[in-house]
Amino acid sequence: MADFFPRWPLATGPVVQPDERLPWGSTMTLGIQHLVAMSGSTILGPLLMGFDPNLAVLFSGIGTLLFLVLTAGRVPSYLGSSFSFIAVVIAVTGYSGQGANPNIGPALGGIIAAGVLYVLIGMLVTYTSTGWIERLMPPAVTGAVGAAIGLNLAPVAVQGIQGTGPHTLVALFTLVATALIAVYAPLAIRRLSILAGIAAGYVFYLVLGNGFGLLPPVNFAELAAAPWFGMPEFRTPSFDAGAMALIAPIAFILVAENLGHIKAIGAMTGRNLDRYIGRGFIGDGIATIVSGSGGGTGVTTYVENMGVMAVTRVFSTLIFVVAAVAAIFLGFSPKFGALLRTIPAPVLGGLATVVFGLIAAAMVRLWVDNRVDFSDPRNLITVGVTLVLGAGDFTISNGAFSIGGIGTATVAAIGLYQLLGIGRSREISHTAPQPESKATLH
Repeated sequence: MADFFPRWPLATGPVVQPDERLPWGSTMTLGIQHLVAMSGSTILGPLLMGFDPNLAVLFSGIGTLLFLVLTAGRVPSYLGSSFSFIAVVIAVTGYSGQGANPNIGPALGGIIAAGVLYVLIGMLVTYTSTGWIERLMPPAVTGAVGAAIGLNLAPVAVQGIQGTGPHTLVALFTLVATALIAVYAPLAIRRLSILAGIAAGYVFYLVLGNGFGLLPPVNFAELAAAPWFGMPEFRTPSFDAGAMALIAPIAFILVAENLGHIKAIGAMTGRNLDRYIGRGFIGDGIATIVSGSGGGTGVTTYVENMGVMAVTRVFSTLIFVVAAVAAIFLGFSPKFGALLRTIPAPVLGGLATVVFGLIAAAMVRLWVDNRVDFSDPRNLITVGVTLVLGAGDFTISNGAFSIGGIGTATVAAIGLYQLLGIGRSREISHTAPQPESKATLH
């Protein structure tokens, strides 16, 4: 057991490897930086689903510690709220988009089901390899499903920005402010664009609402009455077959995300982390199960924290222990949760428009980065059909059992791609011919 975790000696080179560390003061500072980097998305995700953001932050910390244990402290990652669950949770619960979600029980059961499937995939990968995943869900398929999720959420985003003139004005201001910050702010601020967008939209709402009375004023009574420390209000899952069938396939999206993240971290550190991929899936799956069992969201490895690592060149896993412990600390602060619940609806609507659009746009980048060949009808038809089913929310129902647009899009993407590959020559690739020069990871 003594050799299970690294010993984390002090780093001596310009790059701090996962099994090394900085002096403790710097480790604490960078840990808090990673906490801030993940907080915008980890807070926004549950708010868009009507979940308790306090619980999401708490379980993000717990999940990160579980992930670090399962990967023997050698894969630096932070686990935060996954946006991939938003569409299916809204479909299952019928969430209106404002306030607390009164029907999260079936959604939590579905999140647990996704976690269980995720763990099973991780166990299979541990004893085999990732090759079968890459064949089952190549970039053409993964990108199609991810884009379908983003497009499926478009009506929710539009509903969030529609309203009275001042409501729409705040939503659009939040949207534009977030975009401007993401493009023009200094790098350190750009990585916190969602958090900064929340702050900008919140202040603008206070001016129009609490200042000029053009919108219902923000009520700070709950915030004032909430104690600084206390137990969070956990929620109990319920298990509905239809909800589990709809939400569980999101595990495949999480697999694709986590696989890409671990590969990217390996490239940045110059270390082959492939032997930890299966254990990473298991860790992320268990973290999702634990989170869903108590009222939290499904979790995934966070690209925001990867960005911080890429800039700082510090990959020590100890900084994520610090971030996780700090998140757990915040999770036991009812005042922190009460503050998050005061964020006005039009601010969330503006952010939802940005985030849901980015989910779809990021998949286009995935296709470009992997040079997916759209001159190949196999890729073109698979992606086209998947996008229509997802955006149109094509639903199949049989009695009480129902599969919504995300589920049908996922089945179509995987099924069509494999069906259209029968009898094709191995020489026909799903990617376009690549140039002679090697791509450089920045």
